[in-house]
Amino acid sequence: MTDTLIDGFYREGEPIADTKAPNVDISQMWTQHKFDNRLVNPANRRKLSVIIVGTGLAGASAAATMGEAGYNVKAFFYQDSARRAHSIAAQGGINAAKNYNDDGDSTYRLFYDTVKGGDYRSRETNVYRLAEVSTNIIDQCVAQGVPFAREYGGLLDNRSFGGVQVARTFYAAGQTGQQLLIGAYQAMERQVGAGTVEEFRRHEMLEVIVADGRARGIIARDMVTGEIETHLADVVVLATGGYGNVFFLSTNAMGCNVTAAWRAHRKGAYFGNPCYTQIHPTCIPVHGETQSKLTLMSESLRNDGRIWVPKKAEDAEKDPREIAEEDRDYYLERIYPAFGNLVPRDIASRQAKNMCDEGRGVGPKITEVAPDGSKREVSRGVYLDFADAIKRLGRPAIQAKYGNLFDMYERITGENPYEVPMRIYPAVHYTMGGLWVDYNLETNIPGLYAVGEANFSDHGANRLGASSLMQCLADGYFVLPNTIRDYLADGPFEAIDESHPDVVAAQEQVVDRIDTLLGINGTRSVDSFHKALGQIMWEYCGMERNEEGLKKAIGMIRELKEEFWSNVRVLGEKDTLNQSLEKAGRVADFFELGELMCIDALHRRESCGGHFRSESQTEDGEALRHDDEFAYVAAWEFAEDAPVLHKEDLNYKFIELKQRSYK
Repeated sequence: MTDTLIDGFYREGEPIADTKAPNVDISQMWTQHKFDNRLVNPANRRKLSVIIVGTGLAGASAAATMGEAGYNVKAFFYQDSARRAHSIAAQGGINAAKNYNDDGDSTYRLFYDTVKGGDYRSRETNVYRLAEVSTNIIDQCVAQGVPFAREYGGLLDNRSFGGVQVARTFYAAGQTGQQLLIGAYQAMERQVGAGTVEEFRRHEMLEVIVADGRARGIIARDMVTGEIETHLADVVVLATGGYGNVFFLSTNAMGCNVTAAWRAHRKGAYFGNPCYTQIHPTCIPVHGETQSKLTLMSESLRNDGRIWVPKKAEDAEKDPREIAEEDRDYYLERIYPAFGNLVPRDIASRQAKNMCDEGRGVGPKITEVAPDGSKREVSRGVYLDFADAIKRLGRPAIQAKYGNLFDMYERITGENPYEVPMRIYPAVHYTMGGLWVDYNLETNIPGLYAVGEANFSDHGANRLGASSLMQCLADGYFVLPNTIRDYLADGPFEAIDESHPDVVAAQEQVVDRIDTLLGINGTRSVDSFHKALGQIMWEYCGMERNEEGLKKAIGMIRELKEEFWSNVRVLGEKDTLNQSLEKAGRVADFFELGELMCIDALHRRESCGGHFRSESQTEDGEALRHDDEFAYVAAWEFAEDAPVLHKEDLNYKFIELKQRSYK
């Protein structure tokens, strides 16, 4: 490890590698690996215990599958019902390489599209497995009764999403995530009834227990009674989603947080590519300073909706129906004729920002604070217009495809999108970074696994639309159950109890942290700190970043964090329901995460996918990678004084590295 600080912020440690993937042709790798992994006989499974934190699609499917296999599963979630996990908010669809349309799709093409869409910053082995397993997911969900849309003849229907030229996205109107989650939830509840899965509602994980070098349990808080509970097991699985709420304004549910993953990181688990944030191009624009959440309009709308802005800035305040066709700039169709409105999310988002920066944005003006502190009034919106589609297909057809989305838009904005174009603008949505895992989805802490959005493994620097549901269900139903058994084959492990020194230390850490937060008794609310942090992150580590801004952001975050720990006011008591305390703990972790995100973004002096460094772009403003310097995963190790960077080289054997083009 380097002794001196690099750029004054971090140190570099030893390189790392994923050594779990077999050294065979990629098309045989998963089959070979499943055979190589050791088995656990049914009688021994009944002696083994698994803790799963989070019951969205990844967690619920993992709990259902592990329970059905006969393991003793404890499932923890902070909602009042597992059906309220944030996976329910996914709308547009789920990818699978079924090639039902005979349009040239295949496992390899899904693999290629995903690696290219991630701007060649994802691990080939994991991505190919994801594409391979995708076809099984659809069969599983159909068997569960998920009501996928069907064509007139009864076959499952497909639509396209950004970054591809085939139709491989299966969907259930505009509520795919909800329907898939109901399927996974029912499968899990069946195991609850069978006695193999035990649910812990309204429980929040506050610490991971690492005993004798292995993950052996968690410390959780009963959010209703305030009781601090210790739960021990042979293995721990984190399925706790992403950390987009570090930006305060995002499409995530207000409760989404990073605490489970961050507690694991502080115990030694590497955090991979934290700065890789997805900005979704199809969200309802910000409307004012008092807003606390943004609403996603499904990317599926880009199948039939056309995105445009006025050609002339002076037309921006006109009624869009009064702007003549020749005065409209369908800029995605103009710049990217091969993909048009279905370019990947990062490209569509960046171009929307460019149009608004030129003064051609539409909708109400909002006040923005520039890096120099000056303020300006600007419209942050572009049109998503369905007039052509309604004329071509008829309103009933559009209503059948997108009716619930149109209804939601009208309830929020008061505008009828059948008659007036929607207004959309990019917003923080998904995080490609997460806990570093190997081919087995195991972190560098033995016995600690991370699945779904909680890990970094499959999407590189940008996620293609409809791939999050695919990864979550692939991990939960098919990958984790086949990899975790190799670890559990060594069990049952030596029993530990609450008197074990490492368990006692974890308990004390949780109690001390809660007491500290409640004892500060300052003057400033938790939400005000969270909002201030979000503004820093969006301004300096959002859609566009540069060295000067990132260094400034790190300093601002450190100052704000210091004020938080001396002046935050956390109301209520610890031994009862206390949402102020819940928020405080989450925001405290967001401060540390936000600083690491900025350090990660600072060290990566290239543009790739959703990470756009203004110093690194092509002549026409596209992201410019530097494969000779940055073709690696940045896996960060926690240290109190400065984080330590471990690099995992990305070796492309089956796909050629080249600059992306969607033109």
